[in-house]
Amino acid sequence: MARAAARDAPAPPPELVERARAVTERLLRKYRRPRVALEFSSPLELLVATILSAQCTDERVNQVTRTLFRRYRSARAYAEADPAELEALIRPTGYYRQKARTLIACCRALVERFGGKVPDRLEDLTSLPGVGRKTANLVLGSAFGRQAIAVDTHVLRVANRLGLAASRNPDRVEEALMALVPRRRWTAFTLAAILHGRETCTARNPRCGECVLHDLCPWPEKTRHAGAPAREGGTRRRKGAARAPR
Repeated sequence: MARAAARDAPAPPPELVERARAVTERLLRKYRRPRVALEFSSPLELLVATILSAQCTDERVNQVTRTLFRRYRSARAYAEADPAELEALIRPTGYYRQKARTLIACCRALVERFGGKVPDRLEDLTSLPGVGRKTANLVLGSAFGRQAIAVDTHVLRVANRLGLAASRNPDRVEEALMALVPRRRWTAFTLAAILHGRETCTARNPRCGECVLHDLCPWPEKTRHAGAPAREGGTRRRKGAARAPR
């Protein structure tokens, strides 16, 4: 498990810890109240929406769940759903047959093992069909208010470019970030890093010249993508909703 591995790993260098704290401070200065972009009103709704968000935009998922959540109001309702009807409702999210099977299997497990309630422990969440660490940590952080780091493609890219991690393995990156980011800010850091990865530190053509982390970033490619580096706390308009981790 990432948490156990993080406890067993050697302590990171003090200068790296200090840089991680500075990165966290600046990101949370730019994104003061980051939140997940998926619309939900319960842990079950966030779990369902996150499963549907695979290979789909959060905007499209929100369009679908506005109807879906009125039709299915409990884990038992999904568990007993007619597959064809469920597939028709979620078809716009893509891969709808597999997603329907996953939702039904996941909710059957919720009914059979957890009384129809979404559990609030990582080990229990990841035991559910179709639920990995990213989804589990997102639910823990955004639905239960726990501190958790969810590593999606944006967090993976941002952490590696900033030198806070040196791995393409999401579990290893999660371990590294847990050791560096203050625990009380794990969830906020995750959501802010997702926003930063979407808006500034993009996979292609990153906006390094506008980046509030420019002077903290050791990524050697940043000079190719930068004009004049942005000053700390730049004035770019804030957007508060982070996409669900992919």
